[in-house]
Amino acid sequence: MSLLELQALLPQLLMVLGGTAILIVGAWVRSRRSWLLLGMFLALVAALLAGTLEPPVAEVAGMFSTSLYARFCTIAWSLVIAATLLLSCRYAELHRYGGGEYTSLLLFAGTGMSLMSAATSFLGLFLSLEAFTLVLYILIAFNRVDNLGAEAGLKYLVFGAVATGFIAFGIALIYSATGTLHISEALSGLPLDDGLRPLGLAGWALLLVAIGFKISLVPFHFWTPDVYQGAPAPIGGVMATAAKGAVLTAFLPLLSSLGGAAVEIKQVLWLLAIVTMLVGTFSALTQRNLKRMLAYSSVTHMGYLLIVLLIGGADGAQSMLFYLVVYSFATFGAFGVVTSWAEQNEEIQDYDDLCGLGYLHPRRSSALALFLLSLAGIPPLAGFFGKFGIFHAALQHGYLDLAVIGVLASLISLYYYLRPIIVLFMQEKKAHRLRSGSGEEFVLLGACCAAILFLGVYPGPLLDLLRQILF
Repeated sequence: MSLLELQALLPQLLMVLGGTAILIVGAWVRSRRSWLLLGMFLALVAALLAGTLEPPVAEVAGMFSTSLYARFCTIAWSLVIAATLLLSCRYAELHRYGGGEYTSLLLFAGTGMSLMSAATSFLGLFLSLEAFTLVLYILIAFNRVDNLGAEAGLKYLVFGAVATGFIAFGIALIYSATGTLHISEALSGLPLDDGLRPLGLAGWALLLVAIGFKISLVPFHFWTPDVYQGAPAPIGGVMATAAKGAVLTAFLPLLSSLGGAAVEIKQVLWLLAIVTMLVGTFSALTQRNLKRMLAYSSVTHMGYLLIVLLIGGADGAQSMLFYLVVYSFATFGAFGVVTSWAEQNEEIQDYDDLCGLGYLHPRRSSALALFLLSLAGIPPLAGFFGKFGIFHAALQHGYLDLAVIGVLASLISLYYYLRPIIVLFMQEKKAHRLRSGSGEEFVLLGACCAAILFLGVYPGPLLDLLRQILF
């Protein structure tokens, strides 16, 4: 690898080398808050470098792109990691986490997510996917005294191992059909007589199964509620936003490159989008645990995002990236509120424990209500414009059925998004006061609220930025 290629990977190298240094030095210097803040600083600097440093090469080692699209994703996932580290300052102290280990693992995860969104080779795609997935196995079960967390980590490990087998076998079949691991060359060699080569089609089928596991598409979603419930709340926020976003942003160029030869794949995605939206919506209706409801909510939102994967092209990419941004602010903010309510032995998740908290903790309860209303798509919050963009693009490209089902799923979702708000503010029950929120938590929650309100009232700057990146 040349010096110019190393320079192009400077944001990722900063996070991975910084994480390694923190891991080593943290074994001797046990300072949770200092390591968390240092890790946050490194992630912010990585995002700044990705946004300002002009890469000297277009591709690194034939595996990773340095395009504007890849750099935008690097900025997004680095900021999520920085926000997670800031959010974890009180949470890590409360549960006595090892600050160096926890910080370094999150930086490694951010590096893997960044590289996956930039992958131009199936080898790079596989390595980067496993890089952050292996880290998540550890982070989910990081609280060693929590049996629920250990169970969640084991479930994610088992399902993740199965998905790894599927994606490895799928890549092997595509390589057998085309003789190359470079994504653009492999995809250009797959079409045959207005279809796909049989081995290539089988490989894509296996890839779809693996992707279904990673982003919780129905019927590969069964691990999601249990893992979200057992994982530490800050890690649940990362899984619901950056981890799934990295897979989607890596998958979009793959599907777009197939062009008209992807008819069979799009038929499968059409069916997956419908069942994912409907099953996720109706499963969330019966939940009485906030984290499990957010898990099924994320399943439903992945169904919405499958619509823009079907559309493809610059229009689909713009709708997907905008939706990912606004969805990430709302979902991460909701997990942030759960994090701020955490006590030493438990997290406040069940609706029975939420009764009356709106009067004792009005600021955090109001923030949670704002995040849930944005996820429901209530105007003028950002979630409304995100859903409007997806459904409008679906209508323009002839997917009337998906748009109608998506709108119906959004209407039904009002019930399970309003239910926690009603419990917080409208059900009379004597509640006990929780710990006061820390300054870091209020800063982060305030930033998420401001972003949702700003992008709901004035989405133009973000849309213009995405247009410059994609067109």
